[in-house]
Amino acid sequence: MNARLKKIICLVLAAALLFASGRMQAWLNRDRDALGLTRNTVLENAPPVLAFTTIALGGFRGIISNFLWIRANDLQQDDKFFEAAQLADWITKLEPTFTQVWLFQGWNMAYNISVKFKDPTDRWRWVENGIELLRDDGLKYNENNVLIHRELAWFFQHKMGANLDDANMYYKARWAQEMMPFFGPGGTNFAALLNPVTPTERTNALVLRDRYKIDAKFAKSVDEKYGPLDWRLPEAHAIYWGRLGLDDADKNPGKVKSDDLITLRRIIYQSLLQSMHHGRLTIDPYTRRPSLTPNLEVVPILNETYEEMFREETQAGQRDGILKAQRNFLRDAVYFLYEANRISDAQKWFKYLGDKFPDKPVIENQPDSLPRTLTLDEYAVAVVQIDIGETSQDRVTAAVQGLLFRAYYDLAIGEDDRYENLKRLANRVYQRYTQKTSGFNGADRIPLPPYNQLNSQVLTQLLDPDQGIPYAARAALRTQLGLPAEPQKAAAAPTTAPAPGDAATNAAPEVTTNPAPTAIP
Repeated sequence: MNARLKKIICLVLAAALLFASGRMQAWLNRDRDALGLTRNTVLENAPPVLAFTTIALGGFRGIISNFLWIRANDLQQDDKFFEAAQLADWITKLEPTFTQVWLFQGWNMAYNISVKFKDPTDRWRWVENGIELLRDDGLKYNENNVLIHRELAWFFQHKMGANLDDANMYYKARWAQEMMPFFGPGGTNFAALLNPVTPTERTNALVLRDRYKIDAKFAKSVDEKYGPLDWRLPEAHAIYWGRLGLDDADKNPGKVKSDDLITLRRIIYQSLLQSMHHGRLTIDPYTRRPSLTPNLEVVPILNETYEEMFREETQAGQRDGILKAQRNFLRDAVYFLYEANRISDAQKWFKYLGDKFPDKPVIENQPDSLPRTLTLDEYAVAVVQIDIGETSQDRVTAAVQGLLFRAYYDLAIGEDDRYENLKRLANRVYQRYTQKTSGFNGADRIPLPPYNQLNSQVLTQLLDPDQGIPYAARAALRTQLGLPAEPQKAAAAPTTAPAPGDAATNAAPEVTTNPAPTAIP
């Protein structure tokens, strides 16, 4: 073959390869567009050398981000958290459509870096930074990303809503303070958010949408499906982001792993369960201290959610897990409803529990002394006894007095129904222990002090002018119980004659309104 023919063949082969390369590149471009991988964003907030290198190298962004990632990990090991956070910001801008980068950096801030600090204020700053990284930036570059929605929901449900972090109560308090202007003292102020009238309402609606990325219309639909929820607490927001992730998954079938869908469903019903346990934020009218109380309105919704999850689940092991979780939820719901004196509702769900799980005991690992079939009253008393250890005289005494303390304080703040039922429950716990110890001598089981003595000790403690509840609460409790007014303290004799215009008074002390603490007790 002569040299001329070789050149012609090489030119034809080069042209064919060039044509094939062009066709292949077109296919690759279409696939990149379909997968959302094509993005040519300018790197922001970076040194000029880094910005120039990024533009010049183009496709070598991944190499740069890997180097920065290694450097960020080294800085974090040296406790140089702020420098590491800055590098994390650059990494996410280098790879804005790589979801795992956002997930790792958000998790790293909220979980790994936050626990390096002892001060709850510092911890909260890093938890909030992790949330904002995913919510404000991650979703901007990865709109409708199910994994980012899942991670946001998990932060609210687990990091803020659960009690595994020592500073979790501080997180709840800070989040409640931030959400109070939008959702009001009841936690469900959707009318003003959807139809704002005053300038303040219009500002609140804009800030909620633009800063916190919460669509009030979608939030209201979530509240109607799963609520009513208290949107000042993290559980409501965990459900919001979880539901948003499931809706996005429905719009993109086949692109989401089944495990991720299972996680989103779990976050929703676990958040509902947490809401039932402590899903209402209440303010003590006397101390102005916030506290968390059960949200019993979600019981029917939560039960239906378990049923729905069970119907949608196809894996046998997961279905068994859902049934076990539902059974535990029903046991708690019955007791909480009973404690709140919602006897008819408690009876309804107590029957449902027995009908749903006829082959399971209503109390797990119940002792042989408990009958297999309990009445509602017996069940409530047994729950208390098992929690405190029914053979411990000290613990039973403390439990009875604790129930009496809560009962009388509920009476002082106007919760008459809870007062009646808690006091009745205290009496039944006392009677049960007394009956079980009546056949034993003192060496086996020590009898409880007389019930009237325990009751008197609690009242004395509550009504003590120096160590008891606030003056206004004491006055309300005395009125409710028909007791005489609190004796006024005698004024101390002045060492010198009072100046003209001074007045000595024996009036009751003024009740001050303290600002809400930074942590919910």
